[in-house]
Amino acid sequence: MSFYPVSISKLIDEFSRLPGVGSKTAQRLAFHVLNMDMKQAESLSEAIIEAKRKVKYCTVCGNYTDSDLCSICSNDARTKDVICVVQDPRDVMAMERTREFKGLYHVLHGAISPLNGIGPDDIRLKELLSRISPETNEVIVATNPNVEGEATAMYISRLLKPLGVKTTRLAHGIPVGGDLEYADEVTLSKALEGRREI
Repeated sequence: MSFYPVSISKLIDEFSRLPGVGSKTAQRLAFHVLNMDMKQAESLSEAIIEAKRKVKYCTVCGNYTDSDLCSICSNDARTKDVICVVQDPRDVMAMERTREFKGLYHVLHGAISPLNGIGPDDIRLKELLSRISPETNEVIVATNPNVEGEATAMYISRLLKPLGVKTTRLAHGIPVGGDLEYADEVTLSKALEGRREI
């Protein structure tokens, strides 16, 4: 039995459907919205509706955009001979925050996961292959360092090897600020494999 009016219960239920939002956080969000003035609440709801209506995937790389090409694909200053392959559009934003990568991206929208019924045809691998041209010098595979990400990386490297394209993988290992005693064995072994001269 709910102690709240139906409209508040519905709002709490909707917030609790969001990833990472439990019932207490959903209640806090609902009451925050109720305490907003009407103009703020309308602005929030309009922003949600506008994003759902206008945001789509870039026709080239699969990143989020509100036009045919995302701001990265349409930027002539970007290096066109290097493509960084990521699993999700959020990964593009993470890479861009480093301000280090100046090439292009390709978003797979997932990773190969036979246990979940996701095979190579279920992610954007064909689109990646169609983007490989004689001017492509390198493909950086930046999939997540888990079983699915590693399987996807290996599959991509096997696809690209016959094309003669240099395929690299992001380094794995101990994070900056991390302590060795807290690192697991796989992380430590990856860190040893990826060591470099200083």
